Amino acid sequence: MGIESLLVMLFVGAVAGWLAGKLVAGYGYGLLGNIVIGILGAVVASFLLPQIGFGLGGGILSAIIHSTIGAVILLFVIRLIKRA
Repeated sequence: MGIESLLVMLFVGAVAGWLAGKLVAGYGYGLLGNIVIGILGAVVASFLLPQIGFGLGGGILSAIIHSTIGAVILLFVIRLIKRA
């Protein structure tokens, strides 16, 4: 993995985590938290979205949307677990 790929992954994770935090009850997690949430969201989305037949294509915008969807799902599940 080159330095460019790592920087893009960190950028996409940060943006996706920030967007997911705004969409799910407006929580703020800081830069590092947003990156972690965004990257984990991308992992969740890469597993779940193909199962339901949802694909976006390539590019950085689709990666951000893909990761944000996964991060929202992740935050929703975490919120359900905290309430239980």
